[in-house]
This record gives sequence, C-alpha cells and structure tokens, in this order.
Amino acid sequence: MRDATTRLETVSGGPVRAITGTTRFIRYAFMPNRLRYCGGDDNRTLFDYALAMVREPPLEQMLARFTGALPYLRLIARENGIPDPFDERVVEAYWIGNELLERVEARQLYDALDERFGKQLSPRLRALVLGKAPAGARPHHTFHVFDVHARVGELEHSLETMDQCRISWGRVRAVDGAELVVDRQPLVLVDGKLALGPAETVRVTRQVDGRGFADAAQPGELVSLHWGWVCEVLTPHQQVTLARYTAHHLALANQTL
Repeated sequence: MRDATTRLETVSGGPVRAITGTTRFIRYAFMPNRLRYCGGDDNRTLFDYALAMVREPPLEQMLARFTGALPYLRLIARENGIPDPFDERVVEAYWIGNELLERVEARQLYDALDERFGKQLSPRLRALVLGKAPAGARPHHTFHVFDVHARVGELEHSLETMDQCRISWGRVRAVDGAELVVDRQPLVLVDGKLALGPAETVRVTRQVDGRGFADAAQPGELVSLHWGWVCEVLTPHQQVTLARYTAHHLALANQTL
C-alpha cells in the first residue's frame, strides 16, 4: 500500500521497503550525473544513498545541484500545494508522469520558463519555447528534452542525444550479468518528424560493481531507461503514462521542427 510521500517495493525478493522521493530522483539522475551532464561531483555518494533508500541533510545539498530538474520539481510541487519538491509524487510526475502535471496551469509554466530562460534566448527562440506552454506542454522531462534542450544549448543537440536523454522503457528479454537485454523503441525521424520506431533488442546497464536499482528485474517485466541505465522496474500503468506523455511532447515538438 502507498501513502502520500512514499511507495513500497520488494527489493531483490527481500522485505518490502518504503521508497522516498529522493531515492527515485537519484535512480533517474544517476547516469547523467555519472556522465557529468548534470548535478555535482557526488555520484558515488548519491548512488549509496539511493541504494540505502535514506534521506539526510547532506543529500539535500547534493540534490540542490541538479539545476536542470529542480525548477520543474518546485513548480509541480507549488502548484499542487505540496511543500516538498522531492515528494515521491512530484518526482514521479517529472520523470514518468502522473495527475500532478495536469494541475500546473499553462500560465504558471509560461512564467517559470520565462524567468528561467527568457533573458538568455533571442526573441524568436523565447517566443518558440514559451509558446509551448499555452500549446499544451507539461513540466515533464520529455518536454525539457524535446523542446528546451535544443534551444538553450545545454547539450549537443542531436537525435541520439534526445533518444538517450529522454526517459524510455523496455521489456526485459534476458538478464545477463550487469546488463539486461530489452526490447526498446528508439527515437527516429520519419519524413522530418520525430517518432518512436519499431522496437529493437538492445543491451542496457543495470549494475555498477554488482549493485543497481532494478536487481530483481525479470524477463517479461518493464523497466525505465536513461542514458543506457536501468532506473527501475515500471508498473504497466506507469509505462502507459510515460508513453502517453512522451507521445504528447513528441507531437508538440514536431509543430516547430
């Protein structure tokens, strides 16, 4: 059973444990942080905190360095009357998606984007990025990947970068040591538009030094992926929700390609 701020998970067939929002955040932020795309220089410590499912004051300081995601978390939390931006529901909304996104009004997203990016963008790019809010954008990671990264120059913009940076999903075919073999749909261009292609069988990393966040994943299960890293096992409902927000923001991005 799940309460307001945590969910329960069986870890490697062991006892059920409560997952905090900070733990889930690190599951998704771990690999881009390891690759030095975001956050500070605390990758191993963050990894240990997430494995232990512990939240302490030193962790709060480390997470404050994730300046790409944190403004979205704060916006989602504020517009839903949730004091903690690392509430588990807020973290799930940003990375995967849930009903909290629908309670963020277009005006609030517009203002947040303007405050954050307005001064660094040309008038044309400012209008393009901010215009996505009234067009239906949500403060979801896919929106940031498909429509913001490309405009603000945070990473080299390419199809491969977008494909690795978005949160994707795969169905496990096999477990092979520190890797999983999964069926995953890649991001492709079709007639100049972004789309998800037919599923391909790929290898993804599930463990570092024999430890990971989805050690109990079994063939047939769904897992979420970020920069080739297995973040966690998804429920069917979470996968459907992630797919829906991905499709929504792909369509939105295609309006201005």
